Amino acid sequence: MRIPVIAGNWKMNTTIDEARKLVTEMQPGLDKTGGVEKVICPPYVSLSAVKELIKGTSIKLGAQNLYFEEKGAFTGEISPLMLAGLCEFVIIGHSERRQYFSETDEIVNRKLRAALKAGLKPVLCVGERLKERESGKTGEVITRQVRSGLAGLDYAEALVIAYEPIWAIGTGRAATGEQANETVGLIRQQYAGLYGNDNAQKVRILYGGSVTAENIAE
Repeated sequence: MRIPVIAGNWKMNTTIDEARKLVTEMQPGLDKTGGVEKVICPPYVSLSAVKELIKGTSIKLGAQNLYFEEKGAFTGEISPLMLAGLCEFVIIGHSERRQYFSETDEIVNRKLRAALKAGLKPVLCVGERLKERESGKTGEVITRQVRSGLAGLDYAEALVIAYEPIWAIGTGRAATGEQANETVGLIRQQYAGLYGNDNAQKVRILYGGSVTAENIAE
């Protein structure tokens, strides 16, 4: 049975003190929420502080990105081995990384390999732009991102996939339940083509994009 995952990406927000305060405020409510795996992804600099605060709780910790090399002269980057001692999950291929930092499907694939090798649970992000949806290219884009991102990778139970339509991120315009379910079905279909139907039914697929307290149930 698939255990649902709810993940919160804090992006480039909160100082260390603000992160501590936010976790302290969130923790009671999150601990009362059962039947789901809860993951929070603060900025790198707050990982250690947040890890201490959530110790012994039901909350899991994730990072927002990583680099695919284990070590070396890569100024400003964070390796999978560094993260493995801090957190359990890591976001890979977020649309903002693809858009602002020119991350390609090939780079995403290398990061996935590195994360799995280090024992991390990667959250692979896929999603289409507004013009791609309006021109009927959602299926083409999602298929490419899933198949290229997972190219050459063995089945990994740890992998989570997040569908995040770029046109819905931070815009207040969320996908409808019908739109989200249709695309999640496509993702599962592509996954089945790579790893078989049984494994496709096991993989956990999230939706992200202007999710609020009002629409989360849908």
